[in-house]
Amino acid sequence: MKHLLICLLLSSSLFAQTPDNQYNLIPFPARFSGQNGQFSVTSSTRVVIAPATDASVKALAQLFASQVKTANGLALTVAPTSPALAKGAHIFFTLNKKLVLGDEGYKLTVTPTKVLAEASTAKGLFYAAQTMRQLLPAGQTTTPAMPACAITDKPRYGYRGLMLDAGRYFMPVPFVKKFIDIMAMHKQNTFHWHLTEDQGWRIEIKKYPKLTQVGSKRAESIVGQYSQNYPQQFDGKPSGGFYTQEEIKDVVRYAQSRFVTIIPEIEMPGHAQAALASYPELGCDPAKGYQVATKWGVSDQVYCPSEKTFTFLQDVLTEVIALFPGKYIHIGGDECPKTAWKNSAFCQDLMKKNNLKDEHELQSYFIRRIEKFLNSKGRSIIGWDEILEGGLAPNATVMSWRGTEGGIAAAKQKHNVVMSPNGTCYLDYYQSNPATEPLAIGGYLPLDQVYAYEPLPTELSADEQKYIVGVQGNIWTEYLPTPESVEYMAFPRAIALAEIGWMQTGPHNFEDFAQRLKNHLPKLDVMSVNYAKRLFDISATTQANDQGQIQVRLSKLDSDSRIFYTLNGKEPNEKSTEYIGPITLTKTTTIRAMTQTGGRLTQTFTLHKGKNKPYTYAIAPDSNSDPKTTKLTDGVRGETPRDRRQWTSFSGDMDVLVDLGDVTSVTKVSLNFLKIIMNRSFPPASVDIAISKDGKDFKEAISQPVTYDLNGPWDILPVVADFKTARARYVRIRAKNAGVCPAGHPNAGEKTWFATDEIVVE
Repeated sequence: MKHLLICLLLSSSLFAQTPDNQYNLIPFPARFSGQNGQFSVTSSTRVVIAPATDASVKALAQLFASQVKTANGLALTVAPTSPALAKGAHIFFTLNKKLVLGDEGYKLTVTPTKVLAEASTAKGLFYAAQTMRQLLPAGQTTTPAMPACAITDKPRYGYRGLMLDAGRYFMPVPFVKKFIDIMAMHKQNTFHWHLTEDQGWRIEIKKYPKLTQVGSKRAESIVGQYSQNYPQQFDGKPSGGFYTQEEIKDVVRYAQSRFVTIIPEIEMPGHAQAALASYPELGCDPAKGYQVATKWGVSDQVYCPSEKTFTFLQDVLTEVIALFPGKYIHIGGDECPKTAWKNSAFCQDLMKKNNLKDEHELQSYFIRRIEKFLNSKGRSIIGWDEILEGGLAPNATVMSWRGTEGGIAAAKQKHNVVMSPNGTCYLDYYQSNPATEPLAIGGYLPLDQVYAYEPLPTELSADEQKYIVGVQGNIWTEYLPTPESVEYMAFPRAIALAEIGWMQTGPHNFEDFAQRLKNHLPKLDVMSVNYAKRLFDISATTQANDQGQIQVRLSKLDSDSRIFYTLNGKEPNEKSTEYIGPITLTKTTTIRAMTQTGGRLTQTFTLHKGKNKPYTYAIAPDSNSDPKTTKLTDGVRGETPRDRRQWTSFSGDMDVLVDLGDVTSVTKVSLNFLKIIMNRSFPPASVDIAISKDGKDFKEAISQPVTYDLNGPWDILPVVADFKTARARYVRIRAKNAGVCPAGHPNAGEKTWFATDEIVVE
């Protein structure tokens, strides 16, 4: 059967449509054949099941009928088969035990006279139903129809997940159900529910009521990005919420009806401050008076590995097991500072008694005890890749988030791995220009980069690769306080990951995916999903020519739309100049561009005498800060402290020499510096800008301090040297590091750094 299930990377225009049909399926099936004609769905159409079919098939047939009514306004009746119905134009759900497609595979045949969904399990039929939902048009039409086709389909990975962090900000039950609906529609089968954090405990535990009485509430939340203000500012608004056990049972049932397994996460031994605020005796220093955390980041306050703590966690997990019937319990294991353990006489004594050489082995001891308990209850653990430190628990599954290294190491040790590297699977990262996007934690992960991810590391042998069991996207909510903000960051990037997890091995065609996605988005509109429209964005790249000009190339992910632009500062429209090739600029210019599908771009391109000129460092910048030695004269100014890609950083002093190529007039030299005090980014103490004709004798120099208010928000500070009518070939910039963070700073005594963007020579 394998030769029938090779992933076909189909071009939308050539393969995924026939003369009268389009197929905007996500994920795209393993084997697909488009046909002519359509099956019209009318009020007389029945969803037909076998009379003696099991309850799960009947339930999914009824669910499909209700989803069609919601999306298309058409009421379908579920009916047991009969000789008369068997001959009619209906939709048939059939269990076929002879199919060898696994428990999630299915066959779907759509003809103008009949629709037949076949699978060996109810789960496979459910995925056939999701494909049918996508074949139907979005919204209500006079006579909705499915385009004719033949599909044989099954997933690449058995684990296709999304994680929702409800610990930082509580997410209400109706939204959690909606989130599960969107997952199921795109054939994702695992909902990882992050339920406990430093900033909030979200699950009712009846034996320990203070976990929700105290731990579910924080007094306030930090304002802005973590490093945005110095000192940090807080909103003064209490934030809280938790799920009762009855609500959790309801959500679990809801997910089961959509064949989604929920994996609850109970964080340990770190990220436990909300639990310690509720029961201080679980910490290494109960006299500290723990509070539910009000700022993001990693807390030093972790569980003490005492018998009292293990009794508490076993009690908690016993109630969790009763609520969640799935195989796995996620125990976190990430970001556990060892400071409290190092300072604890109890922990040090415990290490000696158990011959543990360091605190990493103490963490392994902690995780192994929890795993042994969960194994005794018939459950298995999943943990973030830090659980590798100090030795991996015997039966643990590793979720690799700090790149791919943890997953590779675990697979080599013959442990199952879910790949979830932050560089491609963290959906709280910026997905477009950070200067124009809602505030996020940082990073940059556009849609096409998500889609390009290949979960199978080439470093693994064929035998080791079988331990990669799936892929997961993660939505952390430090900066996502509402369901709408979660939807904006999650979708459609999570849909791209859904296709990566389902489609068979092989290179994937992003242009094809983008075309299908564009036509699929109206289905999200019907579901009132606040998805990001970054698919329609315009991006710009530049290249210099021999005449000292730059050529700007505009591009877009949506290949069908047209770009219109202006250079005069006015907003573009469809009567503006259409982009057909590179735009040549001879002076500093702001390009404003638009597409018919809503794409927008406003970007200023700075032309100056130093543009694209070579330069050298007497003191190297930070590693990977300017790998090609081009960023300081590439014409791109730093737009915002949110986006570090435009900046070159220095942990020490700066000493840069720019070669203009010929002696020319130099009237002004300017550059910007970042101020992010909370993150140890202090503007330099002084800046010396000098010019020379020969690169040796720098007669004219302007030295100036950089003045700023230490307190306040992050900022971009300009430094300008005015030479009036000087002539020079070389420009030298020297900037002196501010030294160390002052007393009162969270990192007092630690070395500062600074960053600059573009050396502009006029």
